[in-house]
Amino acid sequence: MYTPAITGTGVFTPEHVITNAELVEAFNAYADKMNAQNADAIAAGEMEPMDHSSEEFIVKASGIERRFVMDKTGVLDPDVMHPLLRQRSDDEPGIMTEMAVDAAKKALEQAGKTAADVDAVICAASNLERAYPAVAIEIQQALGIEGFAFDMNVACSSATFGIQAAADMVRSGSIRSALVVNPEICSAHLEWRDRDCHFIFGDVATATLIERIEDAKGPHFEILSTRCATQFSNNIRNNNGFLRRSRPDGVKDRRDMQFMQNGRKVFKEVLPMVSQHITEHMGDNGVVNTDLKRIWLHQANKTMNDFIGKKVLGRTPEEGEQPNILQDYANTSSAGSIIAFSQNSDDLAEGDVGLICSFGAGYSVGSVILRRHA
Repeated sequence: MYTPAITGTGVFTPEHVITNAELVEAFNAYADKMNAQNADAIAAGEMEPMDHSSEEFIVKASGIERRFVMDKTGVLDPDVMHPLLRQRSDDEPGIMTEMAVDAAKKALEQAGKTAADVDAVICAASNLERAYPAVAIEIQQALGIEGFAFDMNVACSSATFGIQAAADMVRSGSIRSALVVNPEICSAHLEWRDRDCHFIFGDVATATLIERIEDAKGPHFEILSTRCATQFSNNIRNNNGFLRRSRPDGVKDRRDMQFMQNGRKVFKEVLPMVSQHITEHMGDNGVVNTDLKRIWLHQANKTMNDFIGKKVLGRTPEEGEQPNILQDYANTSSAGSIIAFSQNSDDLAEGDVGLICSFGAGYSVGSVILRRHA
């Protein structure tokens, strides 16, 4: 048995930024257009007018102030309201591969390693741009990695589930190292025309290198334990897929083909599940809340994170103990907790203990307990 460790992380951030002000202007223009088109039905009481959004509403509901996206022109066009990403030929690298390769190279550089040091690639994301061939295999080829690669999807928990899979393989001795990459183009599965969720997501890609601890060349985080759990729920759902055209209404502009959630039920049901999961995971590994120097949580909603942080620590987290990045990145699905970890971990001292946790559709929750080695 070998001890796995996180030796490097990387983050790819798109160049396009959409502020709340820009988003609200576009959404309200769309709402005005739709209200004008349906003026007679609204006047007759047959349908409700679309309400405007506002910057204050977005910040209060989520804590989000801006988001990075792969394309902003389409999103901000009231006649389009979705990203415009060009069709690529089969001979070109896919867009998710480009994003993942950038993040992966940064993770390798931080670890002082090259593609020759990697045995496996896991592409773990909430949505994949195609069913096959696996995006992970394309990423593997683009990086020049020998070995094997595969895709996996556990929605917003994909990164932590991927880390557990990689850590288990390293621990067993079947591989020496693996890259877990999380390319998330959330802007493409968000319904930008829905006031309740039009502000939630952004795009990004993250990468995490997991190796045997004896192979680490610099500062790293020993993986003390991983734990994953799932419980089926329809409260976060996306019904798009290859069976769409086989159904009578499958070719229509169905709302359920994009991100959907029952936010209040998610809030009520997920928070106790995640808090209990973390507490039991820590307890089973002899970790008490006073041992935790840092908690890197899934970046979906500031209120949710504040609740979980307080529940786990038994008090309100102090500045920096439970870092949030969603004010800048918005919800980036599986990548959020890894961004928080990558950007807020270098200051930890030898022996400090921290915990990564992601949670989301499924329901799913994954946690990773780490110890810093400087």
